[in-house]
Amino acid sequence: MRFARIAAGLAAALLLSAPVHAAPKPVFGPPPKWVDVAPVPEPPPSEGAPAVQTLLDDNQSRLTPQGDTYYNRRVRKVLKAEGLPALTTFGVTWDPQDEVVTIHTLRILRGGRTIDLLGKGRQMLVLRREQDLEKAMLDGRMSATQQIEGLQVGDILDASWTHSGRDPVAGNRSYDMEGLSFPGVASRYRARLSWPTGTPIRYRTTEGFGEPKLSQDGDWTYLVLDAAGVQAPKPPVGAPPRFRRLGFMETSSFESWNEISRIMSPLYARAASISPGSDLRAEIDAIAAKSTDPKVRAFEALRLVEEKTRYFFIGIGDGGYVPASADETWRRKFGDCKGKTALLLAILAELKVPAEPALVSLGGGDGMNERLPSLAAFNHVIVRTEIEGKTYWLDGTRTGDRSGLDALRPPPHRWALPIRADGADLVEIVVPPLSEPFVEATTRFDASKGLNAPAPMEMVSRFRGDAANGLRQMVAAVPRADLERNFRQQMSGNMSWVEVEKVEWKDDVANDAFEVRMAGVADLDWRKNPDLGMLEYKVTASTTSAPGFPRREPGPNRDAPYAVPFPIYVRSTTEVVLPGGGKGFTVRGPSGKETIGAMELSRGSTIAGGVARFTTDMRSLAPEISAADAEAATRTLRRIAGEDSLIRAPL
Repeated sequence: MRFARIAAGLAAALLLSAPVHAAPKPVFGPPPKWVDVAPVPEPPPSEGAPAVQTLLDDNQSRLTPQGDTYYNRRVRKVLKAEGLPALTTFGVTWDPQDEVVTIHTLRILRGGRTIDLLGKGRQMLVLRREQDLEKAMLDGRMSATQQIEGLQVGDILDASWTHSGRDPVAGNRSYDMEGLSFPGVASRYRARLSWPTGTPIRYRTTEGFGEPKLSQDGDWTYLVLDAAGVQAPKPPVGAPPRFRRLGFMETSSFESWNEISRIMSPLYARAASISPGSDLRAEIDAIAAKSTDPKVRAFEALRLVEEKTRYFFIGIGDGGYVPASADETWRRKFGDCKGKTALLLAILAELKVPAEPALVSLGGGDGMNERLPSLAAFNHVIVRTEIEGKTYWLDGTRTGDRSGLDALRPPPHRWALPIRADGADLVEIVVPPLSEPFVEATTRFDASKGLNAPAPMEMVSRFRGDAANGLRQMVAAVPRADLERNFRQQMSGNMSWVEVEKVEWKDDVANDAFEVRMAGVADLDWRKNPDLGMLEYKVTASTTSAPGFPRREPGPNRDAPYAVPFPIYVRSTTEVVLPGGGKGFTVRGPSGKETIGAMELSRGSTIAGGVARFTTDMRSLAPEISAADAEAATRTLRRIAGEDSLIRAPL
């Protein structure tokens, strides 16, 4: 399966001519001559197979300094009626600025007959479908789709197509990723890559892909994995992303991450400047007049970009990698991560705050240092600045930051590539554990008027950092009545015995916090313990219900560590004001601190001043726990979940 195309290429001189770079419609014709067209293999055994069997998953690439071409063919058999909905439509997408797509075959094989569905593309619907506009994303990609008519159980659907192009930013460099990604067993899987002998191309495989063979034929070097009866490896449950990246092969002609840093540097150097007559200079002067402290200036610059330019991704033409200029982003009052980064860099330069752009990956940064260098590794860019010996990461696509530069925590991207004229290597983004709770919830029940009387209740939830920022944005965007209803419903779902009568909130910007208060009446469930002959109230601590770490089936990376939510630090407190000043009441519950793998749990159960108080702190110390420690941690978590915390009334 084809997963990434950074230097999408062309296979013939005709396709390399200038007009090919604007291709709003697909081409219909045979595959390139260098493609080895495979026969349709026999189906694999049907017992235990999915509703749709893969007979052939064929991927052939020709990588050249002039451009790259990617041939794909999928041959699949429908075994059950449940598989028909998955094959109702054939479709391909491409960038009309830099790519040409050629469709070769679309046919049904049925009992020795061939039913051609393509018909020179007369039924092909070609659209520019911006599917992510609601997410403020515009990529300009075209799509060609066709309904698969007449497909029946037992039919074989055979489709093949080719992408060709050349990415202007990557230039003469190539990158390809192939991988096993199909259900069940495939009769045949092939990855066949070729490039001019002498081209500096490296490859790297991950666990479960197999070992491809490298050979030469004339002026071409070939890298081939051709296997029968192939099954895609199953990733280990609960593992960090780098251990779940199974069954892949990367191929790259980029010499290093440093080279990518140098390639991108001129793009941001050109974009990060402000024209003399721009009205942005008045905003910059106001920041400069406010403070000479570089931390204050950097944060005010970040707020300016956050608040006065909205996010909108632009990926048309070179927009996937090339930033809009700072002037253009400011004039339009919108930009994507590239444009906002260029704008922020320009402002910081005027304020004499040293800063540089840094490429990162949203969701894919774990294990980036183990991959081959490529532009495809990145999908986001932020700003890196160092002030008074401390590194800060500024993201202009965020919103709502209010509490200063030191309140910004390092982002969870794991690795970043600074963009510099002389190049840079990957740098690790170190995220320390939280030193204070980011969520602190205290629930207080007043049972002082008696155990059978309704107990007034107040819950105070205090959020810090990004949690507070998220609530600020939600409060600003959602009508108050809707928010109050949502808070009440959430309370009802967690504590059905509580009737919420009042909801309030307060933004504590100075302390980077946001507080939500709910008040109402609770019907506390005091029950008689027949063995002791006394009433008991059981306190439920929501943070002690961790399910633990599941056991893994045999397979690749079975001994990989388990991912732990990180960084988290949650504090939960339940207080009950007792009648008679608490005289004669007792509490039973866990107290003390224990470490559970990469987590730290602190609990307390006390009575003081007529108030029974139960506290639970759960904090993650690291993002992972070793597989060896996971079993013991699961046993500990099961024990904790079964421990009672309760109040006993006097006889």
